[in-house]
Amino acid sequence: MKAERGNLLLVLPALATFAALFACPFLYFFAISFFSMKSYRMNFTPTLANYLHILENNAGTLAFTLALAAVIASLATVLGLIYAYAMRFRFQRQAEALLLIAVLTLFGGYLMKIYAWKTILGTQGVLNLGLVGLGLTDQPLAVLLYSPAAVAITLVNFLLPMAILPIYSSLRGIPDIEIEAARDLGASPLQQLRDVILPRAAPGLISAFALCFLISAGDYVTPALVGGTTTTMGSLIAPQFGSFFNWPLGAAMSFVMLTLGVAAIFSCTAAVRLAGQLLR
Repeated sequence: MKAERGNLLLVLPALATFAALFACPFLYFFAISFFSMKSYRMNFTPTLANYLHILENNAGTLAFTLALAAVIASLATVLGLIYAYAMRFRFQRQAEALLLIAVLTLFGGYLMKIYAWKTILGTQGVLNLGLVGLGLTDQPLAVLLYSPAAVAITLVNFLLPMAILPIYSSLRGIPDIEIEAARDLGASPLQQLRDVILPRAAPGLISAFALCFLISAGDYVTPALVGGTTTTMGSLIAPQFGSFFNWPLGAAMSFVMLTLGVAAIFSCTAAVRLAGQLLR
């Protein structure tokens, strides 16, 4: 009994911090999402008007945001798998240096990466100047910047290290003897990847996809700076808490995004597990 009380006392500061910084704000915003604003004052009469407003006016933006986030998360996960696979199975001697490079990019700064891609993709950017210099185009391509593609490229670059780390962690848990056994039994490199590596790396792949998906679905800075007229739910949520001072609607938008995002991740997890069972 004393040991249990001692363990509870040790965990209590962490629980209090979690409750103060996460649980309480979460519950507060969930509660006010059922209220409304009138003359910049909150009306505490419960209503579903905010959620109906989202379904009627923002369904298209919601679908576009989830689709764009899925593309970004998929690209980051695939590239992360390639990088982590190379570290684990192709360049084992240089794995620590390659991992250090991936980790160091996390300290490069979010805004710095955004402005770097603006410099690369702009009409006077490095990419356009190279295309014009090589004679591949007569004039700079304005479509490269201020487009959904620019948002995807920038976020994939930002999220790639976050995808590499969980995938590499999963790959490190695969013993070399399993790969050698599959090779001795005549499995081709593709069969080794399909039957041994991917099933064991599934937890890391799912974690990488979930992290990249949730971050890209809620981001609003990147669409604002490199997306041009690209509108995402994050672009609609942020002004509700600032310019429009409509916290109930912003909270409702946030919870709709959170609910659909979590549902998408669970669906992806179930699909990956089903595919793994079918491949077996």
